Amino acid sequence: MKTTAFAASCLALISVVTANPIFSGGKKINAWKGGKDWKSKDIKDALKPAFFTSTYQIITTPDQVINGTVPTPGEPGAIGYYDFGINSKLDVICYDIVLKGVTGDYQSPAKTATHIHQAVKGASGPPRLAFPNPLPVSDDPKVTRYSKGCLKGPFTTGILSNGTDTAAGFTVAQIEANPAAFFCDSHTKKYVPGVVRGQLA
Repeated sequence: MKTTAFAASCLALISVVTANPIFSGGKKINAWKGGKDWKSKDIKDALKPAFFTSTYQIITTPDQVINGTVPTPGEPGAIGYYDFGINSKLDVICYDIVLKGVTGDYQSPAKTATHIHQAVKGASGPPRLAFPNPLPVSDDPKVTRYSKGCLKGPFTTGILSNGTDTAAGFTVAQIEANPAAFFCDSHTKKYVPGVVRGQLA
């Protein structure tokens, strides 16, 4: 398990998430009226650092972007900080994503353009999780983009493979089992294969 400053900062999310909608498979739900077995106490427990079963801090860069197995660099000078806290018992992943030096709008056939994909370093693979895109969108590389919150399974990506969503049956426990088999990235209109990328381990 990796320990990061992200875990310590997640206590601040507790009041925010329990008072506002969170995303569940891309759909907003009210934390206090959540689905089966998803109640405010569960959320509070999931967001306490002690209740994360693992945490990850990834620095993403344009030189790591791959299209298939071909290096396809993203936006020069861009960098991304993707912090994740997982509670595999509740199938919850909390995220704190910061993008710097990224210009232009997002583009992806998935429902968002910010993902965790399943593939080892040097290879491409399907998205398993789709996160809200960091905002604001700008053509100014000095503008910093942010996205922060939590997702709870079951998950969807909006991408179909053989008629099935690429998140179907996926749980965050699979990340914990082999984090090196997953990477995170974001996609823009200028850099469709990826503006930045980084492996979880």
